[in-house]
Amino acid sequence: MAKQLPYPVMREIFTRFQASEAEPVGELEHTNAYTLVVAVALSAQATDKGVNKATRGLFAVADTPQKMLNLGLEAVTEHIKTIGLYRNKAKNVIKLSQMLVDDYGGEVPNSRAALQRLPGVGRKTANVVLNMWWGHPAQAVDTHIFRVGNRAGICPGKDVDAVERAIEDHVPVDFQQHAHHWLILHGRYICIARKPKCGACIINDLCQFEEKTT
Repeated sequence: MAKQLPYPVMREIFTRFQASEAEPVGELEHTNAYTLVVAVALSAQATDKGVNKATRGLFAVADTPQKMLNLGLEAVTEHIKTIGLYRNKAKNVIKLSQMLVDDYGGEVPNSRAALQRLPGVGRKTANVVLNMWWGHPAQAVDTHIFRVGNRAGICPGKDVDAVERAIEDHVPVDFQQHAHHWLILHGRYICIARKPKCGACIINDLCQFEEKTT
């Protein structure tokens, strides 16, 4: 695990990320807060591409909690059967939809604690929704961010909670809103798990990774 990079280096890193893509966006397709919650919950141990393929048909007929309940468990299961752990995820979609109808008037709450009450919604999912839909500077740490943060020294930590705190503590505040998207995309396409594309990396000279491929 690399040591935490100093503030001036952190600022330069995120200045470069911002210059490369000023408004990064998540790759999960959604039309409202509810479909975002469902999509993110379904993305656990699955690719965004795979989730999008499954949810296009699902969201076309059920883009609200009540419509999802009307669709029913069997139909939801059929729609998402190409996604890993689909049976359990389908049950959670129905359960969270029922809770949204019963406890929140069919609306998605905008607090982390309330979101984490929903079946199948953990802290990472809650943070994605808070960030992408309501613009909160919440940091959703996935495997890509964990890898990039520890390799480069941007946000090192022994677990996802420590990495989340490192982002909040060390990324300059004016970059907090888009920090997790920049890091996810960098990990997904450049700083990949095997044979990272260091030659194409815009922060190569600032990164502490000792096993660079160039």
